[in-house]
Amino acid sequence: MDEPRFEDFAGERADALLRYAYLLTGDPHDAADLVQEGLVRLRGSWAKVRRKDDPESYVRTTMTRLHINAWRRRSREHLTAVPPERAAPGDPFARVEQDDELWRRLASLPRRQRAVLVLRYYEERTDLEIAEILGVSHGTVRSQASRALDKLRTTLATPRATTEPAGGKA
Repeated sequence: MDEPRFEDFAGERADALLRYAYLLTGDPHDAADLVQEGLVRLRGSWAKVRRKDDPESYVRTTMTRLHINAWRRRSREHLTAVPPERAAPGDPFARVEQDDELWRRLASLPRRQRAVLVLRYYEERTDLEIAEILGVSHGTVRSQASRALDKLRTTLATPRATTEPAGGKA
């Protein structure tokens, strides 16, 4: 019977999928929606996908494409001045939030560039795999990664303004 196997997969991999979605979206609510939609689509295709060795790859690819398509539909991003709350113990986002500064800088990148970096460095995917997942050429992956890394290097070389008084610490 297919259902117990799908339920087992969804139960076992939900936290990892949620962390992945959070890296893509930068928002816990959008991440949860993305995981839910990815799992709904996986369930609809479970009969085909279960013959393959890696159903997680299918759902991650689906989630990435959904995220990119949402970006294409929106005319612009809605940025927030308030960072997400700190992770609670056992929170699936805890590992991602350990470096808030790097996350803020990563979140400032355009969605496609951010997706390329997440797939390359968090998921450890090859450029060819990333191209297939995003539905773009190998050259586009390489140029998006290069641009993203250049932007990160530039912003990391530029010190951020501090909230410390001009006279320094008392």
